[in-house]
Amino acid sequence: MKTILIYAYSAILVLGSLTKLRKATKIPDSPYPEKAKQIFDTPARVSKRVIEKTKSTVTVKGRENLPDQPVLVVANHQGLFDILVLLAYLDKPVGFIAKQEIKKIPIISKWMIQLKCVFIDRSNRRAAIKVIDDGVESLKLGQSIVVFPEGTRSKGPDVQTFKSGSLRLATRAEVPIVPVTIDGTYKMLEEKDGKIQPAHVSLTIGQAIYPKQYKAWKHNQLAEELQQTIAGQIK
Repeated sequence: MKTILIYAYSAILVLGSLTKLRKATKIPDSPYPEKAKQIFDTPARVSKRVIEKTKSTVTVKGRENLPDQPVLVVANHQGLFDILVLLAYLDKPVGFIAKQEIKKIPIISKWMIQLKCVFIDRSNRRAAIKVIDDGVESLKLGQSIVVFPEGTRSKGPDVQTFKSGSLRLATRAEVPIVPVTIDGTYKMLEEKDGKIQPAHVSLTIGQAIYPKQYKAWKHNQLAEELQQTIAGQIK
């Protein structure tokens, strides 16, 4: 029953954001960082209220490591609540690489478009090229992007092998890469087979890796370095 109530509460909050969404669509895209500052408060606030409704707590370490410029945030992916935690507690406007199917979700998909999220069709390998192109364009406009290089939820504390393809977003756009460790979100949903429960979540923001540091690395080396950095922060 609690899980159903939280989903219903989330739906009410999303419906309540419709007026703000209409206003967001009327704000000019250029300069985009200014638009992001104006519109990001609503997705962040909604996400935080949902997290609080689950009775979960979130601690954040290392916010000073976030550069004041567009970045590629590279994070591990423990559970469905990862996205809400990042929206609510990262304190930086971000978009995501998201599944094409999310485009079918009303209101949420429209907010994602405003946040310059990039949608990927996993059934079409050729579409990966366009995803990189679209992601690079978002970064160059001034929007930070989050990627989960594991490619799917681990549903536990173990970090799966990082795939290197998404890191091309940073190397092509020449933006810093920020490793972020998420620990505890799987306990909120996945640990109990879809039943929502309270948990303590930690978000650890690592030191940024700048283009002058990573340009000499191969993508697979960079992926391995990021994976080790993130896994090393999980208790």
